[in-house]
Amino acid sequence: MKQLFTFFFIMSAFMTTAQESSEEITEASTNKSITISGSIDAYYRANITAPNDENAIAPASSFANLPGFSLGMANIIFGYEGEKVGFVADLVFGPRGTDAIFASPMYSATGNIVNQLYAYWNISDYLTLTMGNFNTFLGYEVISPTANFNYSTSYLFSYGPFSHTGLKADITLSNDVSLMLGVFNDTDLTEFNPTGNYAFGAQLGYKNQYLNLLLDPSFTEIDFTGGVDISDTFFLGVNAAYLDVENSGSFAGVALYPQITTSEAFTIGLRGEYFLETELGVGAIGSYDNKGDASVFAITLTGSYQIDNLIIKPEIRLDSASENGAFIDNDLAAAKSLGSFVLAAIYAF
Repeated sequence: MKQLFTFFFIMSAFMTTAQESSEEITEASTNKSITISGSIDAYYRANITAPNDENAIAPASSFANLPGFSLGMANIIFGYEGEKVGFVADLVFGPRGTDAIFASPMYSATGNIVNQLYAYWNISDYLTLTMGNFNTFLGYEVISPTANFNYSTSYLFSYGPFSHTGLKADITLSNDVSLMLGVFNDTDLTEFNPTGNYAFGAQLGYKNQYLNLLLDPSFTEIDFTGGVDISDTFFLGVNAAYLDVENSGSFAGVALYPQITTSEAFTIGLRGEYFLETELGVGAIGSYDNKGDASVFAITLTGSYQIDNLIIKPEIRLDSASENGAFIDNDLAAAKSLGSFVLAAIYAF
């Protein structure tokens, strides 16, 4: 009986230990998760002060420029997050996605659907290394419509970089201060390096205010992005940037983003942007004085109404340039301004 009791005691201890080990393995497994998220968007766009037929025009900023009922993109993001390592595979389909990868030199015309593709290693609580292709760290706006308040995009966003391919280090210096340092291929050359040149980037963050620097072989850009909650219902965002193109012109601009939350479902916001080009800049405005200088002031009023995961965004936009001929009017005559309307539907999952 003593031997039998000893046997059952040993077996009971073994089973308890095995159960605890199994629970530890299960608990460890739960720290590793594969996620699937993304969005789809579509919109209707019409000019108010210009034609909507074969002569239809749009502001020279990225996305939401197609006439009538138009498609944005389908975005599917696969992610894996382990205790120390993980990856993100961000795939895009549709016109907005194609525009986002415009500078992919080999495969954009044959079906490249990669918006972001990177792996990361959390070396410590204070240092993370990331390698691959990732969206830019500069600017207030991003490619995905789910992360922007306004549906159409600013000039500052449209003529800054979209993506980088390379290696970056994110460093936490304190609870309030962060630093990013990176080396990349030429800006927006996302698939590989066809030039042999490299760009260098840095970001200094303090309490969600970010000072950014990008030294590309063909240009230099300095950018500030930030925002502040003035009250529980009033937020003010800001973006300012200066870009100088080697042996060419430059642009500079500032955009303010005041937003007021009126209810749990509805927010109204304004984007007021001033954008200036010198010596033809990057060709964003399209009409210049005899020195190659021009500016544009754009006001975009957007409403955002959310029903579960669906967001409806009506938007009125007025672009007013300094030079005649930047736009046309309903009579096809040269004009300084353009009024337009957009109604967008965005579903995020």
